[in-house]
Amino acid sequence: MSRFRLLAFDLDGTLVDSTEDLASAVNAALAEIAPGTPALPVPIVRALVGHGAAQLVERSLRHAGLRHDVAEALSVFLRHYEACLLDKTRLYPGVEEGLSELAGHTLAVLSNKPGPLCRAILEGLGVAPRFARIWGAGDFPGRKPDPAPLRLLMKDLGATPDQTLFIGDSAVDVLTARAAGVAVYGVAWGLDPASLETSPPDRVITSLSELRNLC
Repeated sequence: MSRFRLLAFDLDGTLVDSTEDLASAVNAALAEIAPGTPALPVPIVRALVGHGAAQLVERSLRHAGLRHDVAEALSVFLRHYEACLLDKTRLYPGVEEGLSELAGHTLAVLSNKPGPLCRAILEGLGVAPRFARIWGAGDFPGRKPDPAPLRLLMKDLGATPDQTLFIGDSAVDVLTARAAGVAVYGVAWGLDPASLETSPPDRVITSLSELRNLC
């Protein structure tokens, strides 16, 4: 008998590597609103990801030394990001195979990225049908690490906290799961694996295929 019925996944850094496309959109937005602004290196943008598009833009502006209106810059960023959404974004190695081994579970995605973009990415990569729900910013009130979105997801899919496992790549995901009272696994790859040392999950997996025997 399965230990967990609902497996909820973070998106960026857990299922997909979107860093290069995010960096391209950030730098295109900075160049448009402040021509001549030096491009931010990909590792810098990677460190700024995790709390949603608005905070990514706010942090990028601050890192670039710009004082432009965040809402205006966010609109420019989203326009550029939609144009390059799947240029270089890919599933991490083993993700597609790992998901196919979890057919007996209800799978969902819970991200701070805008919901329509989450769905477009997973549809473009061919794995959207594997998920019962693909939720992102705008689909629910609050954002991770606020536990409200995860609680709402569990309610919508009829799962209790003890039937739910959250899988993510950062402390934000661990804090979300802890606050919602659900088990949490971290992935050894991703955008911020070092943060899992300060906010340890219940387990760290090195491949999505490990879930087959753990869940």
